[in-house]
Amino acid sequence: MLKAVILIGGPLKGTRFRPLSLDIPKPLFPIAGLPMIQHHIESCVKIKTLNEILIIGSYNAAELVNFVQEMINIYGISIRYLQEFTALGTAGGMYHFRDQIRAGSPEAFFIMNGDVCANFPLERMIESYKETKGTLTVLATEATRPQSLNYGCLVLGKNNSIVHYVEKPSTFVSTTINCGIYLATVDVFQIMSDVFYKHQDKFMMNSNGKDPAHISLEQDILTRLAGTGKLFASETSNWWSQVKTAGAAIYANRHYLNLYRSKKPERLIPAVNGVCNVVGDVYINPSASVDPTAVLGPNVSIGPNAKISAGVRIRESIILEGAQIQAHSMVLHSIVGRGSIVGKWSRVEGTPCDPNPNKPFAKMENPPLFNSNGKLNPSISILGTSVNLAAEKILLNSIVLPHKELTKNFKNEIIL
Repeated sequence: MLKAVILIGGPLKGTRFRPLSLDIPKPLFPIAGLPMIQHHIESCVKIKTLNEILIIGSYNAAELVNFVQEMINIYGISIRYLQEFTALGTAGGMYHFRDQIRAGSPEAFFIMNGDVCANFPLERMIESYKETKGTLTVLATEATRPQSLNYGCLVLGKNNSIVHYVEKPSTFVSTTINCGIYLATVDVFQIMSDVFYKHQDKFMMNSNGKDPAHISLEQDILTRLAGTGKLFASETSNWWSQVKTAGAAIYANRHYLNLYRSKKPERLIPAVNGVCNVVGDVYINPSASVDPTAVLGPNVSIGPNAKISAGVRIRESIILEGAQIQAHSMVLHSIVGRGSIVGKWSRVEGTPCDPNPNKPFAKMENPPLFNSNGKLNPSISILGTSVNLAAEKILLNSIVLPHKELTKNFKNEIIL
């Protein structure tokens, strides 16, 4: 019997995802028509021996109760949300709720970071675990040498055992990186316990203000297990990406839509005899209204109750619930927030920030908002909730916070 734990952090995390996370928890942000962590749940329910999913985070339980109930109704599996009393780190929450995870004596349990999007190779990880019987199996992939410094780096020995692990090293260690997906046995709680009591002793001696219950899976657990013969890697070449910024959501949207082709083709709108003119992969919620003359795609997701009017062109974008794209407008490389309106003959355009296609294993870059000269880095355009862009206006490479009335053109600006 297996379980899965999905770590979703809390409202103090995901600040780089704003303004999209101002009115909805980041883990519930829709990518390819589904809340981000529903893709994790879909991967988990495919494993026949997995019978419970625990979601751990410090969001208020009221923000997730409807989502959890909906997931139970759709997938018919036990799903529970466990709320931390305070942010406890990537391992602290699991240690706090260790009795809930150990209940029923699972052989092992998956640990999945909620801000990771991927074609999750969970079955392959189970095979790797059965071959090695390690305490912890880490999903690993390849990155470019410069980008590896932004991730946890693994040095592999015989049989894919991890002999050395460094989280975000200052100098090059390895191009094999940690994907933030793990398969662990309950033995890992003994290591967490050792770390907890060590933190507690430190706290009692000098009281530095850090909660002893705050435990980092990467820095406190993986570094201890490396070189002991209990930590192993399961390597994958599948698509994988972190979703730290809104630009990464557009990239993940594209790949999940592409995965639908082989795994859930019924979710995509057919190019022939569809509701409108479709180019490439397009998801349209059944409750959305789309004019037959609109041209959508490639890589477009339209949310519930959205309205797409005549002559509209949308490409590489996410249109959220209740948004209106009025006649003959154009939306490119952008996210249009819930209840927002793009006026007639207007243009909303952003700059894609995809990985370099000429570099094998290149990952998404997550550049800061501003460059060294204090200017806004080119990025996708974002309209927050309930933004109204007037007719015949252009919004280029700009981020708009919720509830704004825009009556002029904007370029490379954050509209507060």
